Amino acid sequence: MRIKSSSSPFGGTGRTRLLLALRLLSESYPRELARVLAMPFSSVQKALRSLERDGLVAGRSVGRTRVVRLDPRYFAFDDLQRLLLRLTEPEAELKSRVAALRRRPRRTAKPL
Repeated sequence: MRIKSSSSPFGGTGRTRLLLALRLLSESYPRELARVLAMPFSSVQKALRSLERDGLVAGRSVGRTRVVRLDPRYFAFDDLQRLLLRLTEPEAELKSRVAALRRRPRRTAKPL
């Protein structure tokens, strides 16, 4: 099921898809989110800035990388988590893309 622009509960399809991806990933960085969502990097950055401004997403620096996640200090964090969980149920394609991500480094000298 694709989220239609008229039914996006968070102001836009890009913002909604970003929140769904962050719910599945728990935390990520903009370039990875752009790959998972098949969105332009600039659109992801713009949506993340607006979500951070609205208080839904919190970012922090890890080395030179900006890592983002859903903000646990958001006043309705538990309700937001439940809503995003319900919205991700029909998103099989997004779930498969998230599951295919490598979340840890490759072992040294392991063949490709």
